[in-house]
Amino acid sequence: MKPAIDPARTHRISKIVLSIGLAVLGLWIGGTFLPALVWAAIIGIAIDPLYRRAEARWPRARGLLLPLVATTLIALLVLVPLAMGAIEAAREAKYLFAWLADAQENGMPEPAWLARLPLFSDQVTIWWHDNLATPEGAGQQLHRLRSTVLIQQSQLLGKGLILRSIIFGFTLMALFFVLRDRDVIVAQFARAGERLLGPAGKRLGGQVILSVRGTIDGLVLVGIGEGAVMAVVYLIAGVPHPLLLGSITAVAAMIPFGAAAIFLIAGALLVGEGAVGWAIAVFAIGMGVVFIADHFIRPVLIGGATRLPFLLVLIGILGGVEMLGLLGLFVGPATMAVLMMLWRDYVGANLSATPPPHESRAAPPPPDYG
Repeated sequence: MKPAIDPARTHRISKIVLSIGLAVLGLWIGGTFLPALVWAAIIGIAIDPLYRRAEARWPRARGLLLPLVATTLIALLVLVPLAMGAIEAAREAKYLFAWLADAQENGMPEPAWLARLPLFSDQVTIWWHDNLATPEGAGQQLHRLRSTVLIQQSQLLGKGLILRSIIFGFTLMALFFVLRDRDVIVAQFARAGERLLGPAGKRLGGQVILSVRGTIDGLVLVGIGEGAVMAVVYLIAGVPHPLLLGSITAVAAMIPFGAAAIFLIAGALLVGEGAVGWAIAVFAIGMGVVFIADHFIRPVLIGGATRLPFLLVLIGILGGVEMLGLLGLFVGPATMAVLMMLWRDYVGANLSATPPPHESRAAPPPPDYG
């Protein structure tokens, strides 16, 4: 006789298969906007302490007004610096176009600082004379630059700007709903984690929140601090547009080794004005600031919140940036923190503190040969 088919087991398997299929289909359909949802969750976690205080102070505005105000403030926090940078870039573009037109007509004279270069001064001077000093050479180099690099980069920049604008708008929309329905969302995720993982689900959720906040403190706040310090250094050294360059440094400092590129640009601007000593000083001071931030401040902020060794923090940041871009700065350390927590649960929290059984016993007394 054939064994009877259990309808309940069949329905359960069908439900699991259908759920997995629908989940994969949903991720495929909404994959483009998935980063926006993750960004909204990260921003919501980051501002949650301040948002709770605002809710306690203005309880009547919890429904629509408070989420709308918080979302608007986040949008202004991002858009105002970008608008200031765009205005400054448009202002400088006028002088850049005038300089390019003059270079095509009269060439680019050799700057005086070429002779003061500590290395390869003669080779650089000869190359400059052959390729840039004459109108023909400068025109040829500028034409080559326009026909290859600028056209390709402008096309990529235009496409990327449109896509990022859409993602940013959707992030703001998602953030509004995350803040408005925060209590319901938190309760649903807590219930789902409890059903899937048992008591460990709540601890894992708490670890993710602590990891995101610790990463934000270690990357964003420390990056802003580095940008503020370097803005003062740029101002003292005479770097053009020190406040704008300090803001760019703050953003670049959030990415490991990103600030060094800005220090090189600031040094190049100073070298172009003949201040070689200040250029070396700016780069040296900048690298010193980065060294202190990366080796003393960030490990305490990120590692303390995530309970991760600094090596795993660095792997999470660099690997996250490589795989997910800027979003990986926050997702990477949080993922590493959850994996480490699962590993500690698996091997036992006090395993390293408990000696093996054969080592815990008292050593036998030596034999008496007398």
